[in-house]
Parts: sequence; structure tokens; C-alpha cells
Amino acid sequence: MALFSRKDRKTAPGADEALGLFLFDAVNDALAAEKVLKAAGYELSLVAPPERLRAGCDLSIALPRVEHIGAERVLSDAGVHVRDWVADAEGTAEVCDLVTTVDFGEWLMVRAGNMKIVVEKATGVIVNTSGGGCPDIPYLNLALVGKRLDEVPRPKDLGYTLCGLMLDRAYQEACAQLDGAEGGAA
Repeated sequence: MALFSRKDRKTAPGADEALGLFLFDAVNDALAAEKVLKAAGYELSLVAPPERLRAGCDLSIALPRVEHIGAERVLSDAGVHVRDWVADAEGTAEVCDLVTTVDFGEWLMVRAGNMKIVVEKATGVIVNTSGGGCPDIPYLNLALVGKRLDEVPRPKDLGYTLCGLMLDRAYQEACAQLDGAEGGAA
């Protein structure tokens, strides 16, 4: 029996200087790992791996190296596939948090990275999504357009690419801008 739970535990002193990375073969594996590890109480960052380790639109998870073994066990138990662990997070980049909004009167457009969502302000209905070249974008467009923000799941719960993640960031900002409307899956 543990003396304290993972959620009650603070990051080890000096851990900020000692980050490592979990690398994944697919963005959806990184998103699943983020969800599992956060639920287990780990403090982590979703980051782009260093260029030398990238294979395309990659995501990785940075966390203190002292947490590696426990986090790996949690991911294994959850069935999340990890490609590799790298004990050096040098050269990582934060996933773009730059979100911009444009108010077109009746409509609000929110952009995160290269993804955009446009919502009719009076009804909260999503009238358009655009951007990106990832294979899940047509599916996300069909799943979201014509429905209200508070009636759809979050794009990151439907999609499996970096474009889907950025559309989720735009979705979250649209929800916050339009009176905090919250989508189906939080």
C-alpha cells in the first residue's frame, strides 16, 4: 500500500532541469498517453520532439526523468504503445498555444495553429471548420459542422492527429468566448 497517492505527490526538486520524453509512433498514442497520465496525477507537457527525433507531425510527452519508470508502468497497464523513452528533452517545442479570434458580427472565427472553427454567435452552431491536411479533418468537419458547440464531443476526442489537437484548442477558445459553453466530452 502506498503511503501517498500520485495526485498528492509533488514533482521532485530540480525536476524542471531533468526532463525526459516519451516518443510515440502516432499522435493518437500521445493523446491517449496524456489522458492516462494526467488521470494518474502526473504533471507533464505535450510537446513537439526535437527535430532529430521527428518523423512528421509528431507529439511527445515531457515529464521529469524521475517519473519515467512509474509513468511507463501506468502506460503499459493502460495498453498505450510507447515507441521509446529519451532521457533528454533538449530541443523540444511547446505545442502552439497561440490562439486568435476574429469577430465577424454574427460569427466568431477562432484559429489555433493552422486550424479554424467558425461559430454563429447567436446559436452556438458551428458553421465551418478549415485548415490542416491531416486525414481526420474531413471526418471532424462532418462530425462538427451544423451542430452546436455544447452538443458535440471535443475534437481531440474524435480526431487522432496534430490538426485535430489544434482544432480542439480552437474549439475550447470558442466555448470560452461564447459564454463558456462546454462541449459533450470534457
